[in-house]
Amino acid sequence: MKFSFAVSLVLFIVVIVATSVLYLALDAMGVFESVNSSLTDLVAAGGENSSTFRITAKGVIGTSALIGAVNVVLFTALATLGAFIYNVCADLVGGIELTLAERD
Repeated sequence: MKFSFAVSLVLFIVVIVATSVLYLALDAMGVFESVNSSLTDLVAAGGENSSTFRITAKGVIGTSALIGAVNVVLFTALATLGAFIYNVCADLVGGIELTLAERD
């Protein structure tokens, strides 16, 4: 459980950093400005003057963090459960025994 938690935590950090770098690169190219203006035009064409949806850094990185946190919990739980099931099956079946020895 400790190992799977450590791996999932490292993957969580990698996902957050990758999302941040990707967002900054796309924002520097003006992709999100174009998408946000297109969304504003679509909402205005629909006749609704309610609050518009905007893609922001806080929203993108926050969503990534939320999905990553759920992934940490699920990955840790499923890896622990998988290790338990493997150990039970190995005890029942006997598994494969390998003995290493030096040549004389």
